[in-house]
Amino acid sequence: MVRRLTPVLRIAGAALLAALAVTGCASARATGSIAIASAYVPQPTTPGTTVAYLEIRNNGPADKLLSAQTSVGGTVQLRAPGARHAGALTMHTVTQIPIAGEAMTRFNPISFHLLITGAGAMRDGKDITLKLTFANAGTVTILAMVTNPESGGSSYFLN
Repeated sequence: MVRRLTPVLRIAGAALLAALAVTGCASARATGSIAIASAYVPQPTTPGTTVAYLEIRNNGPADKLLSAQTSVGGTVQLRAPGARHAGALTMHTVTQIPIAGEAMTRFNPISFHLLITGAGAMRDGKDITLKLTFANAGTVTILAMVTNPESGGSSYFLN
C-alpha cells in the first residue's frame, strides 16, 4: 500500500508546490540547487538592529553564502560562532558562510546567522525581503517574516 501511495504523494506534492508558486504563496524560493525553506527576523528591540535566521536546503554541491541585503536598508553582516569566553559563546563577522552540499544548513542564535544594523522600520507580522548571494547558485530573493518575541513570535522557524 505504501509503495503505491508514494508516487501519488509525489505528484500531489509537486502539484501543490506548483500551485503555490503560481499564486505567490510559496514560502520557499529556489534557484538552482539552493532553496530557502524558512526565514524570519525578530522585531528589533534596538531600533534598526536585529538578526535573521534561515533554513537553507542545498540539493547540489557545496556552496557559500557571500552576502545579504534587506529591503529595509542597513548593513547585513554574516556571523559565525567563535570561541567561548567565560562560558559565553562569542560571534564574529565572516566573509562567507559554508553551505554544505546535499544538506540543510540552519541559521540560529548559536550558529550562523545574519546581523542586520542600521535598518529601517520592521513591524511584527510584516515581511521584509532578503537578497542572498551565493558563490555558485547566484542571487536568491526571499521573504522573511518579522516576528515579535514578546507576543509569542519567537519560536524558531514559524513555518
